[in-house]
Amino acid sequence: MSRRVVRQSKFRHVFGQPVKADQMYEDIRVSKVTWDSSFCAVNPKFVAIIVESGGGGAFMVLPLAKTGRVDKNIPLVTGHTAPVLDIDWCPHNDNVIASASEDTTVMVWQIPDYLPMRNLTEPVVTLEGHSKRVGILTWHPTARNILLSAGGDNVIILWNVGTGEALLTLDDLHTDLIYNVCWNHNGSLFVTTCKDKHLRIIDPRQHLVVAERFAPHEGMRPMRAVFTRDGLVFTTGFTRMSQRELGLWDPKNFEEPIALQEMDTSNGVLLPFYDPDSSIVYLCGKGDSSIRYFEITDEAPYVHYLSTYSSKEPQRGMGFMPKRGLDVSKCEIARFFKLHERKCEPIVMTVPRKSDLFQDDLYPDTPGPEPALEADEWLSGKDAEPILVSLRDGYVPVKNRELKVTKKNILDSRPPTGPRRSQSTCDTNFSRSALEELLEEIRSLRQTVQAHEKRISDLENKLCQFTNGTD
Repeated sequence: MSRRVVRQSKFRHVFGQPVKADQMYEDIRVSKVTWDSSFCAVNPKFVAIIVESGGGGAFMVLPLAKTGRVDKNIPLVTGHTAPVLDIDWCPHNDNVIASASEDTTVMVWQIPDYLPMRNLTEPVVTLEGHSKRVGILTWHPTARNILLSAGGDNVIILWNVGTGEALLTLDDLHTDLIYNVCWNHNGSLFVTTCKDKHLRIIDPRQHLVVAERFAPHEGMRPMRAVFTRDGLVFTTGFTRMSQRELGLWDPKNFEEPIALQEMDTSNGVLLPFYDPDSSIVYLCGKGDSSIRYFEITDEAPYVHYLSTYSSKEPQRGMGFMPKRGLDVSKCEIARFFKLHERKCEPIVMTVPRKSDLFQDDLYPDTPGPEPALEADEWLSGKDAEPILVSLRDGYVPVKNRELKVTKKNILDSRPPTGPRRSQSTCDTNFSRSALEELLEEIRSLRQTVQAHEKRISDLENKLCQFTNGTD
């Protein structure tokens, strides 16, 4: 008899662990809207969570270090007139976030590095073009300022946030509600899933569906799809008998799946979170209390089950940290931000290693915050791979860069030709916004000090009255 050889993989023993209680974000009223988005977006600076709010829609933004019980009067981002359905951080500016709402608008916000004193109500730009609610947002992975939105009107719009204008409107490619949209690694194509049961690979600049598959999963319930780093498409959906199912497809030959696996009979839509550096896909079902993860390889059966992280409480939503926000000294390869009804719980995924040295094999160079293209370059047909950064010494978030919206200017000024800017040049370019930010912080601190001084004076007067009365 031949012995069965165990498949070799450095990710076989990845394990998930929740952080300690004091590292969670407590007392948050997570949104109860019935929409299959993740309700949470994170980056190396902030965690943003869509919350319940009266009289419109709101989301909360907390600095990552602001753990513990959240003050019930904490300022929110409150510009929308109806519930917020999706939020997404800009990959090229950690202080810029976009929000989509039932009020048919998309708003783009500049978040200060310090916690503001009052609600943020004025977005940097409001993007109006959809006729029904907007439920999906995703930034272009390599081009500066390009934001994609998809609405209940079955229309996809690509915006240039730096000018506040719609670049492309794709209004005749989908016949029903769009479930999700995902760019490929260089932003030349994106994949969509739709209520009409079609999976489409779309070239937006050609206004063209370049590949299509009807019913990759036969069930009627929502599907999800993401591109892998090799250009394959990973999908989740349901069988005709309502069992959850995952699939791996080659867009060059959509007839037969590379892999198709049935999973379980739960109702929750499986949200896939894909890490191109490790080729691991994490599946988080809404209403589930577990995260399952699989490694995608070029060996049969191609999608290899690794393990499951289980907990007692179901998840309302999930945020997924970009690679540059992880702690490489602890061999952390993923971090999730699990939303409960009243709190947000970070969950750390770790590869056990004995050495304290930097693990090159776990951390290849990863996409950094510098865009590879300007919006007009991409629109004219140019493609570029993401600009990568090393995580060897850990990643330090860039200073707050102000989002300027003008007819020409883009997120920050960048010389069209010549050598790359030195750090000192960057600092000079941004000194004005940094100065304004410092002045704003000084003003808010002065107001706080004055309020405290007035309170002290009132208390001293009361104390005098009390002691005089006692005499």
